[in-house]
Amino acid sequence: MPFALLKDRALISVSGPEAEHFLQNILTTDLDALSPGEAKPGALLTPQGKILFDFLISRAGENGFCLECRTDVADDFVRRLMLYRLRAKAEIAKQDQALVTVAWGGDSTASDSDSTTFADTRFRDVAVKRSYGAATQSGDVAAWQALRIAHGIAESGTDYPLGDAFPHDVLLDETGGVGFRKGCYVGQEVVSRMQHRGTARRRVLIVGAEGALPGPGTELMVAGRPVGTLGSTAGAAGLAIARIDRVKAALDAGQPITAGDVSVALTIPTWAKFGFPQEAAGAEEA
Repeated sequence: MPFALLKDRALISVSGPEAEHFLQNILTTDLDALSPGEAKPGALLTPQGKILFDFLISRAGENGFCLECRTDVADDFVRRLMLYRLRAKAEIAKQDQALVTVAWGGDSTASDSDSTTFADTRFRDVAVKRSYGAATQSGDVAAWQALRIAHGIAESGTDYPLGDAFPHDVLLDETGGVGFRKGCYVGQEVVSRMQHRGTARRRVLIVGAEGALPGPGTELMVAGRPVGTLGSTAGAAGLAIARIDRVKAALDAGQPITAGDVSVALTIPTWAKFGFPQEAAGAEEA
């Protein structure tokens, strides 16, 4: 069973009698729908609805939660959580020397240890498990990258910069990372408006090419006009966040889409519910 040790991931614990109430009031994830053994995506937003931190959240005991995030932003994430905590009875701490292992394609993890294992609910048609605290070899990180790309799962860093994307841009609305029926949270008004009006135009798309793709950050171009930005790549496959109305217009007109000097094809992840819009490109972006 393939697996990978993700050295760029960190774990933050939030525990205490008011931990769930505290997190439910600030995060996009609906914790009422978070079952034991699940790791759900989510975000802490700016008041303007942009993603400040992205993460996977799971339950850790009766009054505890574990937030898995990027190592390089973990300290800032802890500080921001403490800023919002106020008088809530919740303890917040980054776990020292935490190990995150991901395994896929079967029902067991790559480790024989007793570490806690969680189902990564972002993936719909392949079983992906995350283990916290397991001591293991490095595994195949490149294969994990390829799997994530093939299934259209974007993460901050190589796929998009924090502070620049809305939850809809990176499909948190479709992967269970946004609770549209929960109460208020930071940035909720903007996100709800985009959902109800259907104004999301930037979306994660899967990129395919006949040759190797250029690096993350390369603009996708149509007739000299940018339509999106390339993110993670694995050879001839990659992810991009693109304006789907402009992509649709290019497809209808038979215009080539390029990343650098490479012609690319853009497709919607098979599990996603959104489609290319029918209106002409240039519609107002939320």
